Amino acid sequence: MKNRTTLFLGSLIIISLFFSFQSRFFEIAKQIEIYNNLFKELNINYVDEINPGDLTDKAIKNTLKNLDPYTNFFNEQDVEDARIRREGEYGGIGISTFYVKKGIVISEVYQGFSADNAGLKAGDVITNVNGQELSNFERNQFSQMLKGVPGKELSLKIDRNGTVLNINLKLDKVVLDPVPFYDMIDAETGYIVLTRFISQKATESVTKAFKELKEKGMKKLVFDLRYNPGGSLFDAVNITNLFIPKGLKVVDTRGKIQKNSRTYKTNRDPLDIEIPIVILVNDRSASASEIVSGALQDYDRAVIMGTRSFGKGLVQRYFDLNYGTQMKITISKYYTPSGRCIQELDYSNRDSKTGRVPRFSENTLNEFTTQNGRKVYDGGGINPDVTINSSKKTEETDELLRSKAVFNFVTNFTHQNKNLDTENYQFTSSNFNSFKTYLLEKDTAFVSKEEGLFKNAFKEASNNKNIRTEYNTIIQKLRKEKVDKIALNEDILSEMIEDEIVKRYVYSKGMYKHQLRNDKTIQQATALLNNTKKYNSILNK
Repeated sequence: MKNRTTLFLGSLIIISLFFSFQSRFFEIAKQIEIYNNLFKELNINYVDEINPGDLTDKAIKNTLKNLDPYTNFFNEQDVEDARIRREGEYGGIGISTFYVKKGIVISEVYQGFSADNAGLKAGDVITNVNGQELSNFERNQFSQMLKGVPGKELSLKIDRNGTVLNINLKLDKVVLDPVPFYDMIDAETGYIVLTRFISQKATESVTKAFKELKEKGMKKLVFDLRYNPGGSLFDAVNITNLFIPKGLKVVDTRGKIQKNSRTYKTNRDPLDIEIPIVILVNDRSASASEIVSGALQDYDRAVIMGTRSFGKGLVQRYFDLNYGTQMKITISKYYTPSGRCIQELDYSNRDSKTGRVPRFSENTLNEFTTQNGRKVYDGGGINPDVTINSSKKTEETDELLRSKAVFNFVTNFTHQNKNLDTENYQFTSSNFNSFKTYLLEKDTAFVSKEEGLFKNAFKEASNNKNIRTEYNTIIQKLRKEKVDKIALNEDILSEMIEDEIVKRYVYSKGMYKHQLRNDKTIQQATALLNNTKKYNSILNK
């Protein structure tokens, strides 16, 4: 009788699961059919011509935007751009860019490639490529204008601060090095900066830098992951493996289905499991950067120094779709060896009315312990073992950094200062006052939330003469308020602007050399490594 009951209940569960699956499958098929019919009728009957590709692209991307910012659809062009970001190789001229109505703005020139050899500068605007004016191009058409087979010739028209230049050059094979700089800080302390976890290249580059510094006498290491947005999960595991023994867990991924859940362990012999390490992180260190810093923190293998990291505990995978398109889907969350998920934003509980995404760090966080018994916490990124004190970013500063105001200010600065002693350069309080004046009198890129709302309201009532006479007074007041609020972060902004200015004259490598001499966080990391007793006490308290 007991066996019959068990068999009956088992059959009931199977039947229930079957009908649940059937119901879900029907609902998916139903929604696809509705969209297909809508799309067909729209294309046949809408009064103006419709671009089917653009319509589908926008429809899919709007559908996904309410999930999380990492689940994305990639059309054929997006696929190529994503591949370049992952692999760091392409046929191009060696620049990074952003787009404006006028054309393509060069944001950085990489040393030694064709753009650099032709004399192009950050801040230059490419307005014409091979006789084609760019002012009428769509944004998605820009990205391939300067890419192609190495050796291909390009004729560019450049607007440099109002002066038109004609430049002829050829495409290079551009290979981005994820370790753009490494050197000795002092006789025993090495420094390696890793800017991105580019697939396969990141591990190779860190290994190469580490071995060369060891040959120079390195006995201690500062490993800089600040501003590193992440990248390859496999490289995060392999780089962690450089400093901990074979066979240890680095990270767990846990998804809705079994195949998206996996434990990643070290599987190679390490480079060095004894060398003292300080890892630098900040609020722009994310994803793979947090896997490395979180694992080495959990094993008490390194001291983490800086400010709390970004808090991206989500894992994505690319899936091939029809006609050369792809989709990147968040498939799982990742957990450090102690069991922490450091995801900050809770996208599953987004407020449907306001769109606000709650933060896990707003609630009581769960406590975990490292190998030596130190307390660490989940949610809200990796909290450093040694916090570098700095002013707390205001909302206005975040808005400023999302704009191109700093970039435009630095471009203006370099036009006015043809030569600069970068070795001894410091962005002083006097320079910061000039920056504030620039924001008040010249800048149009940095618009605060209040300014934006007021400008929109003014458009609706601009025919009212009384309102018009007050408009400039109120706008100036709003500008002064936002500048006063960004001035609360003078320490953060001055450091960033100084780095950007130096980079314009001596490239990224020169900027890192400048930081090696002047960066206060690097100086504190070096001091800690030189104090063995204090270093060990942090890892064992």
